[in-house]
Amino acid sequence: MSELHKFLFDGLPVRGALVRLTDAWVEILHRRASNSQTGALPQAVRDMLGEMTAAAALMQSNIKFDGTLVLQIFGDGPVKLAVAEVQSDLSLRATASIAGAIGDEVSLSDMVNNANQGRCAITLDPKTKFPGQQPYQGVVPLFDDQGQKIERLSEVLEHYMLQSEQLDTTLVLAANGQIAAGLLIQRLPLEGSGNLEGSLVSMENEDRIGLDEHYNRISILAKSLQREELLALDAETILRRLFWEETITQFEPLVGASAPRFACNCNRERVGKMIQGLGADEAHSNLHERGNIEVACEFCGVQYVFDAIDTAQLFTAPIHQAQTGSGRH
Repeated sequence: MSELHKFLFDGLPVRGALVRLTDAWVEILHRRASNSQTGALPQAVRDMLGEMTAAAALMQSNIKFDGTLVLQIFGDGPVKLAVAEVQSDLSLRATASIAGAIGDEVSLSDMVNNANQGRCAITLDPKTKFPGQQPYQGVVPLFDDQGQKIERLSEVLEHYMLQSEQLDTTLVLAANGQIAAGLLIQRLPLEGSGNLEGSLVSMENEDRIGLDEHYNRISILAKSLQREELLALDAETILRRLFWEETITQFEPLVGASAPRFACNCNRERVGKMIQGLGADEAHSNLHERGNIEVACEFCGVQYVFDAIDTAQLFTAPIHQAQTGSGRH
């Protein structure tokens, strides 16, 4: 069962969170493998996407935000785009678009950053927006300040938090075919409500980056966690082994209905709008070639079918009327 644990180091300006995605991650992989248009993910892409999903769940859990957190990796390698989305209730989904063969042991730069064109973007999209309000987005390259390629997703996100949010952050991430897990340690901001809200982070907070001895000590302990330990050990054992000399306050873990879980918000109406966006000429050309327009959700694999009547309705009536047509999923 998937679970998320949050904790504070008593008397210290440091907080932490640990996530273990089991059933949620297996469901994502199962739906991907069952989708005839995409098929199963190569091992290296699977592990990267699992780390992204665990990291996105950790970051969403650390902020007070009513909306969607979207973590994206994109660039000039065979993985054109990898996406992990987490809602404020911790429901999540993830997918990746691939062009070309990918070996099992390739690096992050091999997959997405061949010529230093790779980027990492984090978007906060509010559930309700004011007129004209745009989602908040931060983007960083997949290389460090010296132009050297970053090969670990955890280091990319740590770099993001320093560049975009001025917060010391330590991440340990791991994934395989059964579990995606992550440990986050973060120095508390001096003011404001915290990370991913850069306008509330003070200049004083920026000046203190890297200077807190308590955070640095705890970060070193966290970094000693091995991939195999993160994947195999339960949360209580991990925290006890790493921080046995620290005093920790643990909050009630999120399990069951409140835990991170797979959910997809695709629907027929959205797919219809996408077909409308193609234009009537292209839509009817596809219909003529195939008899139906079939669209599979890349996140959950659900097939949406639009026949000639459905397609005609898309371009002659409001989108909600198309749901009375004969196409079904």
